[in-house]
Amino acid sequence: MAMSATEIERFIKEALPDAVVEIRDLAGDGDHYAANVVSASFRGKSRVQQHQMVYAALKGRMGGELHALALQTSIPEE
Repeated sequence: MAMSATEIERFIKEALPDAVVEIRDLAGDGDHYAANVVSASFRGKSRVQQHQMVYAALKGRMGGELHALALQTSIPEE
């Protein structure tokens, strides 16, 4: 069962309430998405740690309900 972009955004915002999240369905199949996530929670974290935070927010759905997520993360500009 595929996930909707709305579901992905909801899970990310539950874990990172300040996040600005943009989701794009890359293939129109509900399985392949690109996400741009901007959050102050990423400050001081490596890119790998930032991505791990987003994957953790998805609560184990990567590889199951969500097949692929091309992820870009950053901190807000001040």
